[in-house]
Amino acid sequence: MHSRERVLTSINSQEPDRVPVNYIANPGIDRRLKDHFGLAADDRVGLRRALRVDFYHDFPSYIGPRIHPELAGRHVDEWGVHTRWVEHGSGGYWDFCDFPLADLEGEALARYRLPDPDDYDYDSMVGRLRKNDDFCRITGSAGIADIINHTGRMRGMEQVLCDMALENEDYFTMVDRYVDQQLAVCERLLTKAKGLIDLFWMGEDLGTQIGPIISPAMYKQILRPRHLKYVDLVKSFDVPVMMHSCGSSSWAFEDFIEIGIDVVDTLQPEAAHMDPAWLKKNFGGRLAFHGCISTAGPVSFGTTDDVEKDCREKLEIMMPGGGYMYAPTHALQDNSPTENVLKMYEVVQTCGVY
Repeated sequence: MHSRERVLTSINSQEPDRVPVNYIANPGIDRRLKDHFGLAADDRVGLRRALRVDFYHDFPSYIGPRIHPELAGRHVDEWGVHTRWVEHGSGGYWDFCDFPLADLEGEALARYRLPDPDDYDYDSMVGRLRKNDDFCRITGSAGIADIINHTGRMRGMEQVLCDMALENEDYFTMVDRYVDQQLAVCERLLTKAKGLIDLFWMGEDLGTQIGPIISPAMYKQILRPRHLKYVDLVKSFDVPVMMHSCGSSSWAFEDFIEIGIDVVDTLQPEAAHMDPAWLKKNFGGRLAFHGCISTAGPVSFGTTDDVEKDCREKLEIMMPGGGYMYAPTHALQDNSPTENVLKMYEVVQTCGVY
């Protein structure tokens, strides 16, 4: 099978020739893997071919005018999200900070300036999708449709959760403008790339390690109707939908099924109510699964033997009947030994064959 056929067969809860494979990683381990294979620092496609990955991900870049002022020591994007570089023992990361909307209320919050959907480079994305047509081509991201996280990056998580609980109408006005902006971007890219998109990726982080972030009732009232807009749009282009959610999120899977979600990601096995065997028993055949190889487990902290044992166990549970795509939960972290990540991708080529 070619990659597209392999993925779509799995999404339809049928067994392909082997388990489809995906790759998501932080910059440090990504660079080390490219060095291992003798690849250039910007050769993201070459690395995926070396690891025998089935997915190619793309999304249009913002190319419009600067909306929000630059700040010393900060990166400020088109949304006005502020990040700062924070070093750690294995490298570093861009951490969200400042939260420029934290103190805004009323009209200032409701009418906060958002990027124009026309100011994205759709044409270059289409060219890259055509060039990489031997992959399963995926667009969107875990951050598309993600209301809590996205607005939390501008307003602060605590304030966003208060806004939702207290039904702050000005906050909801901003949220709906954000949703409309993203739907407009998605409609443009799906139209321009019609026939070139095999899977659409969206997300909403709904779980901590021990349970829901918000109540099921709040999800049904506030988030589900807005998520449905994305699903309906994508399905109008005959493209399946994958939903990302961190942590203990299986409490929302029945809602996902009802609104038309086809695949769930990331499947953190260490979180409450996310045991792989339980997920497969209760949702297999109704949802396909993407992820399940923990980035907080043996890949980061074990030996290569530990990695092999863990990956074999996950494959034995998730493979039967199809409906599983082998991938890390979240991005592979910079503290993961290179040999562990290589072992992770080696195991699936032998143990992931039907």
